[in-house]
Amino acid sequence: MTKSDFFGLLAAPARAAFLATGVPAGFTLAQAALESAWGESGLAKSGKNLFGVKADKAWKGATLTLPTREFVNDAWVTVPALWRKYATWEECLVDHGNFFKVNKRYQAAFVRTDNSEAFAQAIATAGYATDPNYAAKLIAVIRSNNLAKYDQPLEKSA
Repeated sequence: MTKSDFFGLLAAPARAAFLATGVPAGFTLAQAALESAWGESGLAKSGKNLFGVKADKAWKGATLTLPTREFVNDAWVTVPALWRKYATWEECLVDHGNFFKVNKRYQAAFVRTDNSEAFAQAIATAGYATDPNYAAKLIAVIRSNNLAKYDQPLEKSA
């Protein structure tokens, strides 16, 4: 899938999720691109899981077990992981926003919902990923694809 096709497919649902949850659409799009290899990862294809969201004890939906790489004790290791599985990518976008919204550890990220880069830094600081360069990677995707343009509220029609 091309970058243009990827953003064309996900931009409107990401904006809708932004309005519903407060998670910046530009951040959502960057994270989806990075985590799913532009929708081409095995997890995205098998489980419609664009964000690499694992299934914790609170998750009541379908699951999928696939290997993942984790940065543990200063080294990358491969471990099996239980992932959330979705029927559609749209369902995944909604759950993605709600995941951040309901988890108290990410509350500080919601101070700047108008800024994808600040949001990315805040979720990384809160411990979202084990990759120490995670925020920098998200910010690079945001900048190289001009995704900040999706962070502003849609104009209301009269």
